[in-house]
Amino acid sequence: MFVIFGAGGNVGKVSAAALRRAGRHVRAVVRSVAQADALAQIGCDVALADLHDRAAVARALEGAHAVQILCPVPRHHDDPANAMRGMIDVSVEALRANPPPHVLALSDYGAEHVSGTGITTLFHYLETQLGTVDTRLTFLRAAEHMHNWARVLPLALSKGVLPSLHHPLEKHFPTVAAQDVGALAAQLLLDGEPPQHSPRVVSIESEERVSVIDVARTIGELAGRPVMPHAVPREQWAAMLEGAGLGEQHARLIVDLYDAHNAGRIDVQAGVSERRFGPTTLAQALAAIVPHSAAQSA
Repeated sequence: MFVIFGAGGNVGKVSAAALRRAGRHVRAVVRSVAQADALAQIGCDVALADLHDRAAVARALEGAHAVQILCPVPRHHDDPANAMRGMIDVSVEALRANPPPHVLALSDYGAEHVSGTGITTLFHYLETQLGTVDTRLTFLRAAEHMHNWARVLPLALSKGVLPSLHHPLEKHFPTVAAQDVGALAAQLLLDGEPPQHSPRVVSIESEERVSVIDVARTIGELAGRPVMPHAVPREQWAAMLEGAGLGEQHARLIVDLYDAHNAGRIDVQAGVSERRFGPTTLAQALAAIVPHSAAQSA
């Protein structure tokens, strides 16, 4: 049994589908009934579980041969960092009580840093806590997801301006498509070879690094209208994020993350990570979301 937490998300649904194509028995763990139908249709057993619910998480783990774990940042929580640490604690407690042979954690570039990296420090906490589980561990650290640009696409297409916290605009940084992360996660779960080191740390990004200038140009080409990149001044970041609906503490996590990004701290951990490269290009990833946003902004 392969248990996939977050199976309704962009990464988890790809992992679940890949494992089903490989003929594996999959339990897809989701938070809502609305996410269940598509997974049931491909032959997954579906379990409902909130990662704050110890009993539900424990039930989802029963009979697991391998587990893919994801703890999302609770966007609408007043204290998202504390809430995410709570989900991690619940998950790790359940795994310690009933450890499967293999646990793969979806993590982030920069997760080796103890502090000063905003949201990424929560993935450091995830990795550290999972280190207390008596199992084979794989940490799959992904670069910034390409689909994150969907959050600002309506503004970019309506105003012709792409706001960015990446400074300077010409700086190249790693990104990756969610489907490539999900596909690699499934491959690593299916890998029966024992790792040379535990935990096994694997990084994934696309084959080509990009700049915000590249992103704006690609969006413009796909939408058939000019889009100019704009570096949002550092002093305006918090107000902009809170104006977009984030709470003060969530905005602070993102501000700290991009300060670390711009300082060059969010990257592959040299000498530790096995490096993998996803085949999906920025243009291919954005082509799946730009037309929909363009139609909404028309």
